Amino acid sequence: MKKKTLSIFKVSVLICSALATQVSCSSSSSKENKTNEKNVALPVYTVTKSDATTIKDYLGTIEGKVNVEVRPQVEGLLQEIYVDEGSFVQKGQKLFKVDPSTYQENLNNMVATEQVAKAKLKNAQLEVDRLKPLVQNEVISDVRLASAKSDYQVAKATLDQAIAAVRSAQISKDFTVITAPVSGYIGRIPKRIGNLVSKGDKEPLTYLSDIQEVYVYLSMNESDFLYFSKAQAKKDSIEGKKYNQNQKLIFPEVTLVLADGEEYAKKGVVDAVNGQINRTTGAISLRATFQNHDNILRSGSSGTLKIAEVKKDVLQIPQIAVNELQDKTFVYILDQNNKAQKRNIQLSGKSKNNYIVYSGLKENDRVITSGFDKLTDGSPVTPILQK
Repeated sequence: MKKKTLSIFKVSVLICSALATQVSCSSSSSKENKTNEKNVALPVYTVTKSDATTIKDYLGTIEGKVNVEVRPQVEGLLQEIYVDEGSFVQKGQKLFKVDPSTYQENLNNMVATEQVAKAKLKNAQLEVDRLKPLVQNEVISDVRLASAKSDYQVAKATLDQAIAAVRSAQISKDFTVITAPVSGYIGRIPKRIGNLVSKGDKEPLTYLSDIQEVYVYLSMNESDFLYFSKAQAKKDSIEGKKYNQNQKLIFPEVTLVLADGEEYAKKGVVDAVNGQINRTTGAISLRATFQNHDNILRSGSSGTLKIAEVKKDVLQIPQIAVNELQDKTFVYILDQNNKAQKRNIQLSGKSKNNYIVYSGLKENDRVITSGFDKLTDGSPVTPILQK
């Protein structure tokens, strides 16, 4: 019996010893893991409020301030083309010539008709002069003289008609030479010598564009337009200005980026706004004017217009601090214990190298700007403060 009791006691001692060893090992392993979880030194940005300048981009099409269709005023065969496509011409310079032979012949006929009318008027005058003394001497009655005077008036009216016809024929003949109505650059010339042309043609002979000053047309969405409208109303309220329906909406200066990616040297001014928003597109048309004395901009070309918006007292964070995963946008922030915490945010725009934060962060939050591959929720971080 004693042996059996001793054996049970030994077994119990061995079990307790094994359990103690296991607890000791587990505790040692836990301590070792805590020791290995070292703080990671990472750059941290403190969120503050400041003014932000955002740039809005809009596609624009360029047109000359004066963009004229050149059309013939008379019908006929195109006889001469005096200019080439792309040439610069002065106002009044010859551009085209329509065969004038028909109009010259008509003018000759009208001149001949005028001469006949002049002769008839002279004869009528002679008849009146002949009859006057006869009436005075009572050789003939007043009726003959009245009839002669009436014939004279008819002859005079006929001559006036003939003179007007000559002028009309001369104008038609002059129209056979087509001149530049304004100074500018010649566009495409679809017609060739020998083609029949008339003022009813669908296509003009060419376009003439004066590009010393150009218009750039753009479409702005309703949201952006409301922003500028409200900003103008707020400014007027601060300055004590009363509402004036004739007052134009004032936009910031506009920058034009050309097709080669370079900014055009001169700034533009938005000087016209369409009165209505397009129901189909939800956009409103605007017009910006640019000086173009170097003739760099041409009608028909396109570019990107950049308009700056200044937003007051908004939260900004560096773009490098923002992460995206699927449809989520998030950052890592530090809590009071310098532990990393993942935070979903919403953005409302860009300002240079920063994002403007709409929601998800508040002032004085500390945002980690790099080293995201080393982070998980709760990771300890030694912050390196950035300005």
